[in-house]
Amino acid sequence: MIVDEIQTGFGRTGRTFAVEYAGIEPDLMTTAKSLAGGFPLSAVTGKADIMDGPSPGGLGGTYAGSPISCAAALAAIDVVEEEKLAERALRLGDLIEKRIRALAEEPAGSCIGDIRHLGAMAAMELVTDRDTRAPDADLTKAIVQKAATKGLILLSCGIRGNVVRFLPPLTASDELVNEGLDILRESLLELSG
Repeated sequence: MIVDEIQTGFGRTGRTFAVEYAGIEPDLMTTAKSLAGGFPLSAVTGKADIMDGPSPGGLGGTYAGSPISCAAALAAIDVVEEEKLAERALRLGDLIEKRIRALAEEPAGSCIGDIRHLGAMAAMELVTDRDTRAPDADLTKAIVQKAATKGLILLSCGIRGNVVRFLPPLTASDELVNEGLDILRESLLELSG
């Protein structure tokens, strides 16, 4: 079993790796992004019998092996541990969920159909009707655009184009995250009013 932890790894979900929530041990795991704190580096980690299988030179990667990136990775991993960023991710996820749930209770928030998070990897699904859960891709696009005019960069995603993702830096202060959520609320209020 291969687990992709490129986006979910290194504390983002409240654990070092998201797969820890499943209680399983993968045969191979891919990592990147947070691995080296922004330096270009990727890795494939796995069980010895699999990793020892390829001949020398048979396993490589676009961002593998840079000495500077490897040093950055060691430093980034130390920071994740020392600053307890996995625990911070849990608190950030709870903050985001609490604020979006409160927004969902407001009249303008009736378009919020689902709120989910695993640590600081969070999302809200926008719908035209909570009962039918019909996706509202147009509103999602409008919120992303409106927020951008106010200085907040949001990501939309989902197979129906109706999900707004939240991936704040784990080092972001509560004040900064709240500022972003205030902009989200203002954007939604302006679009609904």
